[in-house]
Amino acid sequence: MSVLMGAPNIVRGGSHSGNIAARDLAEAGLLDVLSSDYVPSSLLHGAFKLAEDVETISLPKALALVTRRPAETVGLSDRGEIAPGKRADLLRVRWHGGVPVVRGVWREGRRVA
Repeated sequence: MSVLMGAPNIVRGGSHSGNIAARDLAEAGLLDVLSSDYVPSSLLHGAFKLAEDVETISLPKALALVTRRPAETVGLSDRGEIAPGKRADLLRVRWHGGVPVVRGVWREGRRVA
């Protein structure tokens, strides 16, 4: 079983309804997956924020919370990481003004945006 928390919780700095903060779980090594159903951009922003704010979480580890870990959790073994035989779904990102900005998108190795 994976522990999943909303990325908006990370970006906001806590739960909007008084539940545990995702950052607290991340700091304790208990957060497996970041998700978002209502603020999709928070996935990338939340990962960057975790890497910036939590000393024990590197950027690659934080990004795995929105790429590899969710893919593993739902059994999608062909995606979620840069590795031979994987789909090659990639984003090129720049950190600008305190937020990540997507500068390029590749799907299955082909640039789409």
